[in-house]
Amino acid sequence: MTKNKLQKFIIVSVLAVMVLQSGCDKQTDQNAKPVQKDEKIMTPQNDTTAAKVKIETSKGDIIVELDAAKAPVTCENFLAYVADKYYDGTIFHRVIKGFMVQGGGMTADLRQKPTKPPIINEAKNGLKNVRGTVAMARTNDPDSATSQFFINHANNDFLNAGVRDAGYTVFGKVVEGMDVVDAIANVPTRPGDVPVETVVIKSIAVE
Repeated sequence: MTKNKLQKFIIVSVLAVMVLQSGCDKQTDQNAKPVQKDEKIMTPQNDTTAAKVKIETSKGDIIVELDAAKAPVTCENFLAYVADKYYDGTIFHRVIKGFMVQGGGMTADLRQKPTKPPIINEAKNGLKNVRGTVAMARTNDPDSATSQFFINHANNDFLNAGVRDAGYTVFGKVVEGMDVVDAIANVPTRPGDVPVETVVIKSIAVE
């Protein structure tokens, strides 16, 4: 290889790495690729057949029915975190009444927990971000969702695929405990939409 060709090869390689890293969520492994539909999240407790999970919070219980048929990768990822008891002791760290309540990744002292690799966006699955649905939080990169999720407190059509961007993946809906979601949404917040009262996710378990 000539000197000029070698220099061009090095420049191209460096630019490629910069592009890949620029869209990564700082909470995720920058070298990890999104999990695809035909890949398995390798845990000893894989189980995407579970229909419901119970989110036990300091405000009460929320029962969520998962839709593994429409969002298989997202549900498997979520259940892998559940099996690891990852969510136990995390909080709803972002609350916006009339919009959504978000949790699943921060401790009570607002520290971000380490996560598994990001997953692909499944927002084109036909499920809409309407009141009571559960969807994955992410960065500007559509394929950056890891552990954090949110419950829609209103109909949020602008979060659907194709409205303003790739959309946010809905993977379940609240079937019991929407009054608890309302109670969380009504907690006063301080700058950054952080609740002044700590709302703890005591546990998430398969029903």
